[in-house]
Amino acid sequence: MSENKYERIGKELVNVIGEDNIESYVHCATRLRFSVKDREKIDDEAIERIDEVKGVFFNAGQYQVILGTGTVNKVYSALRGNQPHQEDGRQKKEASSNNKDKGIRKAVRTLADIFIPIIPIIGATGLFLGLKGVLFSDAILGSMGMSVNDVPDYLRTLLSVLTDTAFAFLPALICWSAFRNFGGMPIIGFVLGLMLVSPALPNAYAVADINSGVKPIMAFGFIPVVGYQGKVLTALVIGILGAKLEKKLRAVMPNALDLIFTPFFVLLTMMVTGLLILGPLLHFVEMGLVTVITQLIHAPFGIGGLLIGFLYPLAVMTGMHHLFIAVETTLLANTGFNPLITLCAMYGFANAGTCLGITLKAKKSTVKVAGLSATLTQLLGVSEPALFGVVMRYSMKPLYVMIGCSAVGGAILSILNIKANSYGLAVLLSPLMYIYEWNQLIVYIVVSILVFTAALIITYLFAVPKEVMVEDRSQKLSNAS
Repeated sequence: MSENKYERIGKELVNVIGEDNIESYVHCATRLRFSVKDREKIDDEAIERIDEVKGVFFNAGQYQVILGTGTVNKVYSALRGNQPHQEDGRQKKEASSNNKDKGIRKAVRTLADIFIPIIPIIGATGLFLGLKGVLFSDAILGSMGMSVNDVPDYLRTLLSVLTDTAFAFLPALICWSAFRNFGGMPIIGFVLGLMLVSPALPNAYAVADINSGVKPIMAFGFIPVVGYQGKVLTALVIGILGAKLEKKLRAVMPNALDLIFTPFFVLLTMMVTGLLILGPLLHFVEMGLVTVITQLIHAPFGIGGLLIGFLYPLAVMTGMHHLFIAVETTLLANTGFNPLITLCAMYGFANAGTCLGITLKAKKSTVKVAGLSATLTQLLGVSEPALFGVVMRYSMKPLYVMIGCSAVGGAILSILNIKANSYGLAVLLSPLMYIYEWNQLIVYIVVSILVFTAALIITYLFAVPKEVMVEDRSQKLSNAS
């Protein structure tokens, strides 16, 4: 069979980096991350000339090649030789050899590995919620001489299936991903997560509604037993502990008994632990986290939005931005809204504006070409080429402008109480998270455009690095001739 495009890209990457120079490799949503023996042996320009490569940088002990969403998965699969039967063992080997992060960095990376596979589902659900809000809005129905009561029951039910399922079974998705990440059997994690939201348990949302009349079941007279619909922290902890318990049991369980008794003891132990011990305790922790984050976001005078808009670009630079995913999931599951991503999203517009400001004024032809590509890539949601390849490459001034615009944009949106109903959609696509209400959508778009424009103009006038104002030698010769 002839070599396909992604196999060729993988081979070219390995050839330039050096097969003997690669210790291991993993990938995230947009980047291939190589752990290498000698970073100095790698020709960055040669890597950047490879098809589909949008930029490179070295961070946290890893040589990171930016390929973008979708492409990175295909190149990674091609690098592994499309041999799924080797995936688990190989991934464990790569993870163990590549895991140089410790402490909070390791915790953040673990959270990212668990939550990133769930992002597409939550993002799609957010779009369904937005479309439902549009279709059932008084303006749309009124234009057809209808009201919500005129919508057929079957249509409302079908839409509810689209909008409610992901959040109703969110613990199952989280447990599945946690088991998968920690080396357990994902199907055991999935079933364990389903147990946390079993129909036999009082529904958590109904219990929280004082008008529903639904009350928790009291175990031993003092432990409330309810379902854990939308409870992110409980599912996360139970999933991690369950996967570790499974691995320990498999190490000691006789082969003849392993198939049945390992899942038996894992499910029994973690179900009891989750519903009777950890669940009730972690519920209060999670509610406290939601309260603290919500109060910060809605702090007076937009201070919270200013702080988040300031910190998020720094989090992206250090790889700590993955921590936000877990918090956003918690907010969505418990409140139905995600104001955090609204404030963080201003980074993307500010970064694109800053990058374009440098690109438009630069005289260096290579910067113009790379800057235009990086700006377009940022507008589509991948920020690293613009951030590391243009904004931070020559001077700190553009970085200051970008962070400042991001912070001010966050403050404005915080004051105006703008909030998304999803996550996973960035920059140009991000307005889709606000279509559930026209006021939210219009204000978000206006502020986003203002942040982008301000970053572009301020950068163009005051923050373009001197290095990019010098023409390339080849360009000078061309102009002279």
